[in-house]
Amino acid sequence: MSNLISPPVKSPPAAASPNCTITKTWSVGSLNYTAGGLFLLMLLLLGGDFAWSMRERSVQPLFQILLRKFEASDFLTSLLIGSIPACITVLVWPVVSVWSDRTRSRWGRRIPFLFFPTPFIFGAMVGLGYAPEIGVWVQNLVGSTGNPNPYILGVFGFFWVVFEVFAMVTNSVFYGLVNDTVPRAMIGRFFGLFRMASLGAGVYFNFSLIGYAETHAKQVFLGIAALYLVGFTIMCLFVKEGTYPPPPPVVENDNLIARVGRYFRECTQDRFYTIAFITLAVANLAAQPINLFSIYTAKSYGIETAQYGKFLAISYVCSFALSFPLGWLSDRFHPMRTASACLAGYALSMTAGFFMVHNAAEFGVFFIIHTVLSGCFATTSMAVYPMVFPKSQFSQFYSAYSLLNNFMLFGISPLLGLVLNFSHSWYLLTFLISGGLGLLGIGLWIYWYQLFKQHGGIKSFVAPESVATVEA
Repeated sequence: MSNLISPPVKSPPAAASPNCTITKTWSVGSLNYTAGGLFLLMLLLLGGDFAWSMRERSVQPLFQILLRKFEASDFLTSLLIGSIPACITVLVWPVVSVWSDRTRSRWGRRIPFLFFPTPFIFGAMVGLGYAPEIGVWVQNLVGSTGNPNPYILGVFGFFWVVFEVFAMVTNSVFYGLVNDTVPRAMIGRFFGLFRMASLGAGVYFNFSLIGYAETHAKQVFLGIAALYLVGFTIMCLFVKEGTYPPPPPVVENDNLIARVGRYFRECTQDRFYTIAFITLAVANLAAQPINLFSIYTAKSYGIETAQYGKFLAISYVCSFALSFPLGWLSDRFHPMRTASACLAGYALSMTAGFFMVHNAAEFGVFFIIHTVLSGCFATTSMAVYPMVFPKSQFSQFYSAYSLLNNFMLFGISPLLGLVLNFSHSWYLLTFLISGGLGLLGIGLWIYWYQLFKQHGGIKSFVAPESVATVEA
């Protein structure tokens, strides 16, 4: 693989003189960037992030719409979109994250785990596009007659699982690549730009493509699959990772049980990280009840898919405008502060929404508020992880948080589906549940912030010694 960003070249510092100009540089690990190198890194990461975001923004809502089109129940929908991905995450993330942290290759420790799953993700998206035709073919193959929907849903389920398995591999290390290549002084602004790329993908999808979901789903899936294949491959080929110190030696006769035990022991032996995982998981879970059933909530108020897409696009435009300022504020005041403020605003707004939404217009207003404020929290909280997780074990600790988050999602998704079934699909309940989870998250955040201050706080935070290792 060739790389556009070259390894840093060590040279003696230039002596200051009236006739020389000292070029400002930024460093992270063994990598040094000039302004031009930093700009090139930004373009490559943003290109990959846009392709990744198109995948993340489009595949799930397309899948939701098609599940409803082929008569999937609320319980099956929550199982496929919520519980199964959460279960896959539990199985995949710990293994891949630790493996990635310990990998030393000519391409780095993150790029191999981003590059090699890409063709499989592409193939799974193509399979989802052709699922109705494949389902009918399977029905004819087994000689069955009648409603083909169960066969179509079975094919959807198969390609969805394949997609989620390989997508989870890339998801588990993508932020690790950002953590390893982006200087700390710029991390908030970089994540603000990533958020803008993500929102740009969302705006494009919801303004231009979601209206074709029910009639031209195959073409939409194929186009997004091709974009992902090209964009992510370019990023993987040309982003350069630095060098890392050797990983700790493998323990002799280290079996699977011992590795699992060490993984959880390293991640949880300090209370600061235990509380961090719980707080971040609850806070990130808050928006999920609304997200899981937002399309169905809109339908319950008589809102067509195209209008729902426009609500999303409006909210994405608002969030797009806020992303870089939020990143700058996070760099200026610290993401621990900005993220908690966004979470508090979200929790109060969604609780109010449960009592104030009575018609389509009011749903549109609060749905936009939901998307904007949850997006503000996502933008600011992305910069929290590199600030508080040990750098040399970043993927491992990020996976531990994600593990807990997905355990919670695994539990709440079918429970939420059952509650909605018993309430005769009263989807407005999702606003009350999201607001309650947000309020719980704020209470936990206040306690976590006190522990954060004990380890140096805003100005001088140091990772707790019991889990910190030599920084990469």
